[in-house]
Amino acid sequence: MILGIHDGHDAGAVLIDGRRIFAVNEERLNRIKKYRGFPELSVRKVMEVAGASPGEVAVIAVAGIFRKQKRLLELERNLRAIFGADFKKKVLFIEHHLAHSASAYYTSGRRDALAVSIDAAGDGLSSSIYIARDGEMIRIAQSTYLDSLGDFYASVTELLGFKPMRHEGKVMSLAAYGRPAYDLSSIIELNGLSFDNHLGLIGIEATRKLAELFDYPLRHAKEIALQMKRGNLEGKLQRKAMDIAASAQAHLEKLIEELGIRLMGYGLPIAYAGGVAQNVKANAVLRQVLGDDDLWVFPAMDDGGLAFGAAVFVKAQFERLDGKWKPFKLEHVYLGPAYGEEDVEGLLKREELEFEGVSEVPSFVADALADGKLVGFFQGAMEFGPRALGNRSILADPRDEGVKDRLNVALKRDVFQPFAPSLLWEKAGEYLEDLNGRPNEFMTMSYTAGESFRELAPAVIHVDGTTRPQAVRREINPTYHEVIKAFERKTGLGAILNTSFNMHGEPIVCSPEDALGTFRKAKLDLLLLEGYAVHQ
Repeated sequence: MILGIHDGHDAGAVLIDGRRIFAVNEERLNRIKKYRGFPELSVRKVMEVAGASPGEVAVIAVAGIFRKQKRLLELERNLRAIFGADFKKKVLFIEHHLAHSASAYYTSGRRDALAVSIDAAGDGLSSSIYIARDGEMIRIAQSTYLDSLGDFYASVTELLGFKPMRHEGKVMSLAAYGRPAYDLSSIIELNGLSFDNHLGLIGIEATRKLAELFDYPLRHAKEIALQMKRGNLEGKLQRKAMDIAASAQAHLEKLIEELGIRLMGYGLPIAYAGGVAQNVKANAVLRQVLGDDDLWVFPAMDDGGLAFGAAVFVKAQFERLDGKWKPFKLEHVYLGPAYGEEDVEGLLKREELEFEGVSEVPSFVADALADGKLVGFFQGAMEFGPRALGNRSILADPRDEGVKDRLNVALKRDVFQPFAPSLLWEKAGEYLEDLNGRPNEFMTMSYTAGESFRELAPAVIHVDGTTRPQAVRREINPTYHEVIKAFERKTGLGAILNTSFNMHGEPIVCSPEDALGTFRKAKLDLLLLEGYAVHQ
């Protein structure tokens, strides 16, 4: 057995036992968003779910090499507490960008590929590109943490009053409301296969410099951001903020497009991870350069996926030594904890709630959605990665544009952020205008919505006409597929609105207790917990 651990930002653990994979991030268990520290609960949980003891773990693959002394001693103390005094003979440290790139390559199903990692920083670097052949990865390009594309976007995020390294998705969403009025090529450019930061600054120093260049009032940025979160997008400074966001997004897309064009010369598909790979609009640009079937974005592309990358890299190296390595395609990310009907029934009885057993869950949920109800949907193993994909989801009818306001109020979301659909795999070609290959199953890609889909499902279309879908295959998630199919039979639309099951700013729910708590806080209409229905 190989245990992967990440003890930094968005900590987590992954256990690989042959073909079995178990994965969870610490935030889902301790309920601290993007938890930074040793993932003790995650380590114990993946071993518990696998039925494994510490002694059965052969290798502990730790993501990231460089740590300050205090953090390294803390890591060692925690590992010793779980694995005993001889834990060091099991430990292998895997460099940050190698772990990111490995997570993408070794799950892509490709024998030969380019493995690409782009983020803010890790182990002194902000990007790496590898040629990967027959399971071997050879680095051909990199950027230092000073020449960071991810840090550039994070600085813009901070400039606009949002949290850097967390709210970059809000800047991407906000960009659709603005105009790319500023040319940012003098700030950061592509240099070969690396990035070149002409500011020479990162972090808060870069943010302050950008405020000066844009003549933007940094001291009032949070106040302006709060106005935009509430839907006030009409003021002069709000319009300027949206134009800055649009300019940053356009420049990011331009650089990713240029990089994609240069990488095409290698004649290999791309496997992509790292924090910048969270930007689904830039991913769409890269897809249009490479072709739909030649770009694989690892679903847990941010630092939450580093434990997976470390573990899968070590596994691949051992297989190469034995001459047994072969490509592996990750078909789903339902790798987290699962809870049985007994767990759920016991909870509902302890809480003295009225509930009912539902024999035909798909039609029951479809009827509720068609009636305009907001449904918390909890089933099976939790998703690994930042997206809820039908096992820890809040569902709604996408035909009603007004449902966005209801959800924004219920979940305390920012009004300018779009909602996404889960749609039938077989309907993707009809609903997505620029689909030219396999549809995306993990909400890692933006598409232009077809005209009919824009009319039928306005609640899941962004202001710029794009959508970020999950295409659902029956063989991957049969119950969820059947929910959407039942909704199609009832309404004619083979798609539903799917947003993550959590209050804004909180981690996605993991346990039935978490789901029940969020159901109550959000005042959802209906909760489906492993076949039991609870009404608000």
